[in-house]
Amino acid sequence: MLSLPRNVWILTACQSLFMSLSVFMVFVAGIIGSELAPTKSLSTLPVATIVVGTALSVIPVIRLMSIFGRKKVFLSACIYSILLIGLCIFSITKEIFFLFSFASFCLGASVATMMQFRFAAIESVNPEQRASATAVVLLGGLISAFLGTEIATIGKSLLNTDFVGSFLLLAFLFIIAFLFMTFFEPAAKFKEHKEKSKRPLKDIITQGSFIVAVSAATTGYVVMSFIMTATPVSMHVMDGHSLHHTKLVLQSHVIAMFLPSLFTAYVVKYIGLTRMMLIGILFLFVSVLIAFMSHALTNYWWSLVLLGLGWNFLFIGGTNLLPQAYNENEKFKVQSINDFLVFGFQAFAALSAGWFVFNFSWEVVLLSVLPLLLLQLVVLVWWFLKKTN
Repeated sequence: MLSLPRNVWILTACQSLFMSLSVFMVFVAGIIGSELAPTKSLSTLPVATIVVGTALSVIPVIRLMSIFGRKKVFLSACIYSILLIGLCIFSITKEIFFLFSFASFCLGASVATMMQFRFAAIESVNPEQRASATAVVLLGGLISAFLGTEIATIGKSLLNTDFVGSFLLLAFLFIIAFLFMTFFEPAAKFKEHKEKSKRPLKDIITQGSFIVAVSAATTGYVVMSFIMTATPVSMHVMDGHSLHHTKLVLQSHVIAMFLPSLFTAYVVKYIGLTRMMLIGILFLFVSVLIAFMSHALTNYWWSLVLLGLGWNFLFIGGTNLLPQAYNENEKFKVQSINDFLVFGFQAFAALSAGWFVFNFSWEVVLLSVLPLLLLQLVVLVWWFLKKTN
């Protein structure tokens, strides 16, 4: 890994800084929303809007990169994010909930930009180094688990209005990211892949490999987002757990999401994609069971750790299975459909999480994901039997 080019390490550093935004917003946006929202059921709207913004921004961000190149878009995203963080601060000080939600929505484009870091890293290395480059960039997710939550707690009481100082520290991270990105050297001009496929879309999306890949990634993201978004509200606002303990649970969850990526390739090699995804479903079932048993800190912690592991196995499994569903000249079309479905449903999950937890209970939040998990289990068992026959 130490032999990887400088670009990979620059992108890893920027990944940790950019992704701190996602961790930060999941941690504090629901808490801020519970104070500003006209009704408690809208508390997690700012968390949902950043996911919606991400889903709607993926294709435009790729298009901009095809026109202006990766580096210009990466640098512009830093400035864009700082300006929107300023809008977040304004909306908090003026107590304008829907303006805060709008700013969060616009920050989704920053997250969409971050998703291109791993592809920029792959373009910067030889084919035999791609797996290592991807693993190194994913390490940024581990760093963000601490950065995002630490700046939130450190900055919470720095100024008169809670969390304004936290957003100022977040803006500082993007200044650092801008400085790092000035040293990035694009390997080659990024060009959007031109579609030449004559195969009907119906033929692509009805393939078993496409159905399993998309459903696995979507299930992983929906269940993870639904429970994760509700957790800070349930823990801190409703159950009275301290901000420190809430931070610990979310940090552990994010670590569990990304740490397995360093050895997932070995898991796939020895047990295969389908078995790995089945284990991911098992992790999610156990996560729900543990959380359902008690509102104790240890139950929240174990549940969120297993939630992260389950997400990793399902999402990585689905991501690796998806290429089996398309030819090279169909890549952009199929990946766009995949991302739209995954992040579209994730946005719905994040949006409804606050409404569920406030109008019903934490237990109802947990029980409501069981039908989806059972359905995905059936799909995976069907795929496993099909592949083994």
